[in-house]
Amino acid sequence: MRFASLTALCLSLATPALADWPQTLEAARGQTVYWNAWGGDARTNAFIAWASTQTEARYGVKIEQVKLTDTAEAVSRVLAEQAAGQSSGGSVDMIWINGPNFLAMKQQGLLHGPFVADLPNAKYLDLGPNAPASVDFTVPVEGMESPWRLAKFVFSYDSKRVQDMPDDMAGFVAWAAAHKGRLTHPAVSNFMGATFLKQALIELAPDPAALQQPVTEAAFAAQTAPLWAWYDALRPNLWRQGETFPENESVQAQMLNDGEIDIAMSFDPASTAAAIADGTLPETARVWVPKAGSIGNISFVAIPFNAAHAAGAEVVANFLLEPATQAHMQDISVLGSFSVLDSAKLDAAGLAAFAALPSAPALPALADLGPTLLEPHASWMSRLTEDWAKRYTK
Repeated sequence: MRFASLTALCLSLATPALADWPQTLEAARGQTVYWNAWGGDARTNAFIAWASTQTEARYGVKIEQVKLTDTAEAVSRVLAEQAAGQSSGGSVDMIWINGPNFLAMKQQGLLHGPFVADLPNAKYLDLGPNAPASVDFTVPVEGMESPWRLAKFVFSYDSKRVQDMPDDMAGFVAWAAAHKGRLTHPAVSNFMGATFLKQALIELAPDPAALQQPVTEAAFAAQTAPLWAWYDALRPNLWRQGETFPENESVQAQMLNDGEIDIAMSFDPASTAAAIADGTLPETARVWVPKAGSIGNISFVAIPFNAAHAAGAEVVANFLLEPATQAHMQDISVLGSFSVLDSAKLDAAGLAAFAALPSAPALPALADLGPTLLEPHASWMSRLTEDWAKRYTK
């Protein structure tokens, strides 16, 4: 009994990333993982609830989603706990994170890990130094966050009303002039509105390679000059003359369905087909991307340095990388999110799971989405949204 108690104590004190996987599973059993994740998408929320039933049944680990409107909310809580000297027992166990928020947590020492290489299902990932799973908005991940879903920027439009989508972002100026008030974008304070600007920036910048480096005042002025000229020409012909904007992509999609506008946007290539299936977009809705491609990135989960249930969070991160989980996630009736796994690393069963997934007329194949454009360095997004606000808000 004394030996067993000592073993349990050692396991409870062990850093999960340093323990072998059976020890991590033992430490995680009975834990509830507080996953702080954007709560604005019902399908994602339902997927997280489903994942909780699976991890509880298999590993004794529950997931409690803490629904965020902005990832920075969770980052701020962790930062406050660090400032208060709370090095353990933190309120945030796992965060759905990307870009500037990951950069901020990494720079300020707020992350647990590295842990990704310790996950058994990491064997299905391409973790090469330049692979998408190893870089987040140009910032090396270095095992401090684990991928879980692939995102790609796409537009939705009603093909019954629109047959003249432009070839590129520059073409939206003429398109909006010919269809006054039929185009808008989410508020730039929302990541989807910011992505609309970033997509245009990548296409219009004189030197797109400069966007892969941390922003400087000189680089920002030079690379954004064509963007602001483009937006100045576009804005008067936007919905409500560009004076107000839908709060987020969900509101914009509803406006498309209501016939108030003609184009919406998403980071989920399957969202259009899924919306048709649940009756929230017309059957004639289709997906469009610029001919030169669109921004793509991987959504990650990170574990704060002081997470109360780090072992459970690692178990959840590993479950998200199961081929069966990734195939379930890619099912159009679930999420339709393209997998982060390297298909070359899958066995026959894994490949068969993906091959059996359903299709739909509005669901693009990966090849239909064109090239994936690299996200700018995270510092560009913050600078871009700040400058937009100064220019266009009163």
